[in-house]
Amino acid sequence: MLRYSLFLLLGLTAAACGGGSSDNYVPKPKGYPRIDLPPQEYKQLEPTHPYTFEYNKAARILPDSFARSEPDWIFINYPAYHASVQLTYKPVKNDINRLRAMLEDSYKLASRHQIRATAIEQRKIRLKSGLEASIIDLAGEVPSQVQFVTTDSTKHFLRGALYFNTATENDSLQPVIDYIRKDIIHMLNTLKWRN
Repeated sequence: MLRYSLFLLLGLTAAACGGGSSDNYVPKPKGYPRIDLPPQEYKQLEPTHPYTFEYNKAARILPDSFARSEPDWIFINYPAYHASVQLTYKPVKNDINRLRAMLEDSYKLASRHQIRATAIEQRKIRLKSGLEASIIDLAGEVPSQVQFVTTDSTKHFLRGALYFNTATENDSLQPVIDYIRKDIIHMLNTLKWRN
């Protein structure tokens, strides 16, 4: 009886292990959580700031709540992805030295990421308005993956930076980063200064 039980146990073990198909076993690659991104549909920002643009309907506009924030600083918040694009606006006041200082500050803020960045790529794009924007893409485990600056050089200066409020690694966030980068390009192409 013990022999029959032993053979039965060995037979069940072999069947449970695939019965000889172990030669074709391939381990599954590491996976990332599935991220469902909605279609990119846009709406106009309410005209309460010196600028207006179209932003994604999946986002919401929040005031900047930091202690040093200024009245026209806002967040374009993506609650589903724990992400925000922080916009900081400053008037240029037709002062070239003021503009130069704001541009230098923007590039200093981006260069602080060099310690953790695996790559930094800066490019200039011509906007539909005829103005230019400078976009900085940062790769690696950095706090801000996309930053940008645009100005009309006499009255208006706008800087933006994408941040995630999550501990997820950036490579698994890449689809969301790409999605929001497209929103940033759309925002810049629909940007209009007021006054």
